[in-house]
Amino acid sequence: MRTLYNILFLIFFVLSSPYYFWRLRRRGDWQRDFGQRFSKYDPSLKQALTNRHVIWLHAVSVGEVNLCTQLINALEPRIPNAKIVVSCTTTTGMAELRRRLPNRISKIYYPLDRRKYVRRALAVINPEAIVLVEAEIWPNFLWRARDLNIPIFLANARLSDRSFPRYKRYGWLFRSLFGGFRGVGCQNEEDAERLRQVGCRPEAVQVVGNMKFDAAKLSEHSSLNVRGLLQQLGVADDAPILVAGSTHDGEEILLADMAARLRRKIPNLFLILVPRHFERCLELGQKLRARGVKLCLRSEIFPATRVAAGTLDCLLVNTTGELKFFYVPARVVFVGKSMTALGGQNPIEPGAQGKAIVFGPNMQNFADITRTFLKRKAAVQTNSPEELERVLGELLENPAKCSALGQAALEIVAENLGAVQRTVSLILPELQRRGIYVKPQK
Repeated sequence: MRTLYNILFLIFFVLSSPYYFWRLRRRGDWQRDFGQRFSKYDPSLKQALTNRHVIWLHAVSVGEVNLCTQLINALEPRIPNAKIVVSCTTTTGMAELRRRLPNRISKIYYPLDRRKYVRRALAVINPEAIVLVEAEIWPNFLWRARDLNIPIFLANARLSDRSFPRYKRYGWLFRSLFGGFRGVGCQNEEDAERLRQVGCRPEAVQVVGNMKFDAAKLSEHSSLNVRGLLQQLGVADDAPILVAGSTHDGEEILLADMAARLRRKIPNLFLILVPRHFERCLELGQKLRARGVKLCLRSEIFPATRVAAGTLDCLLVNTTGELKFFYVPARVVFVGKSMTALGGQNPIEPGAQGKAIVFGPNMQNFADITRTFLKRKAAVQTNSPEELERVLGELLENPAKCSALGQAALEIVAENLGAVQRTVSLILPELQRRGIYVKPQK
């Protein structure tokens, strides 16, 4: 089985590498530490890890990095003698790790899943335990860790409607991999049952809740004063703000056109667009300007920037890691990847700030959370662009209704906090068994 997988992986990697490298170049800063993807590390990393108990955490991209940061902040004080290494896959994820975590946390790129790269990476890092945060399953990495008797944990685990049948269909490959997890902290009982069906040992699976609720708290200090920034752009403090977060292709144009029509009733409406992939912003800005949208890019705003009132319609945010701060002035938030794409994005972050939330019909990746928000009247789901425009207009003109939606969302978030600490409690007993000192919790 391993031989077959490695043959197929090599073929797939060769065929997909042009697209893979194109995406790296498009996102920028791809050359820095590029060799780490092939397990070529600076000697200083090996020196920093020598004679240390190492815990390796992995987060794929920005979304998982937010969760991983919360987990590290909770885990590190409990294991003061251990060294934490955290990896990610994307350059945007790495930028967030460098921004949010101190230098004492070693940050690396996750190795490509070829046998020799995985072997070299695990030999250098030599972890006592591995924690995958919502990570995809890479067989060579898991096989090698199992051969070395390294316990692996899966944190904030979930199987989407799309991935679940795939893992079942290819059970000949994945059942043994899922069966090797020492502990699995999943979001709800539905995910727990799915994980058991694809091979996880029942005794390893625990329902700990969704770590996204903890990660959504606006506890992180930011020097970004969004209200002040909007004042620089001539946006009045009482102007209704529509924020579209983590949008995907097609949604920005759709919302810009809607905002233009809604301004006939709401003249001071201001739109903030935050695309999921910031590298699209240059081309997107050109398209929006061609449609008559008067916009400013986030990167074009400097301390001396001053724009006359009524000059701009839209702010296009072409930075990463700032989305939750742009939710602060919003009256209404549209959750992206829900109207013109499948899956949906995270509605918890705007909910944690008490905002009125609207999304389209496609929220498959957050199905359980979506059901809860809708049942508790903490969000509004729309099934068509026409319905979306009508709902946005109603909410933007009705602050009291927005406040009621936001309060319901706040209550849901408050009820679901604590998953990070429960995940830490899942991991710590195994670390103790391996001789790592665990500091008692106060």
